[in-house]
Amino acid sequence: MSGVARQDGRTESAGPEDPDVPVAGASAYDGYDRSAIDRSGQAEAFDAIAGRYTEAFPHREGQQAATDWLTDNLPAGSRVLDVGCGTGLPTAGRLAGAGHRVVGVDLSAAMVALARENVPGAEFHQLDLADIGPGGAAPLGRFDAVAAFFSLLMLPRAEIPPALRMLHQLMRPEGLLALSMVEADVDDTVIPFLGNSIRVSGYLRDELRQVVREAGFEIAGENSYAYAPASTEVPPEIQLFLHCRRRA
Repeated sequence: MSGVARQDGRTESAGPEDPDVPVAGASAYDGYDRSAIDRSGQAEAFDAIAGRYTEAFPHREGQQAATDWLTDNLPAGSRVLDVGCGTGLPTAGRLAGAGHRVVGVDLSAAMVALARENVPGAEFHQLDLADIGPGGAAPLGRFDAVAAFFSLLMLPRAEIPPALRMLHQLMRPEGLLALSMVEADVDDTVIPFLGNSIRVSGYLRDELRQVVREAGFEIAGENSYAYAPASTEVPPEIQLFLHCRRRA
């Protein structure tokens, strides 16, 4: 059986449960009209503001606390996917600093470049979330945990359930998901964002809980924060953080 090279230089045999082997099976996106996927303008907006993103969104206590929940509940060396990794801070940096194998993905080339600079011990890819699961163009293998902080809100509502099911497919049994969304009853709505425009979706918290449970997760904990960005170009918001565990 062929071997898989690890980041630490060792080689292990690649069996069906090896985390670096692409996950087999039908895609969670089967039945979803992939031709309807439209990311136009999303990556470009984040490319434009990448250099000032951290300044505009300081003091991310909720995100830090949810990341710490992952590190407190994962064995050392766990493989963790950071969906919408942005600049790599604080999430990928805290996870890598705790000894985990971090793989980050983001649509924005500028964000990925910053993440590689900020967290050299992690692995980052400019990829669309829809492409990383079974049947996708760039499968990334299996993970012990997933962090998805404010990344799924960039999708239309119709795509959020298959995206969550796809993350469920990528995770080991009992794997952990740290998920955050902004509480808002909106669907693919255009909003101003630091001099640019992006499209966002959201749920009120009861509906978000239902969507997450229907995707195969149990909710082990929940926190909410009233957050005011440093920039007046972005309005205050209620941030929801769910601590989830994958059901078999």
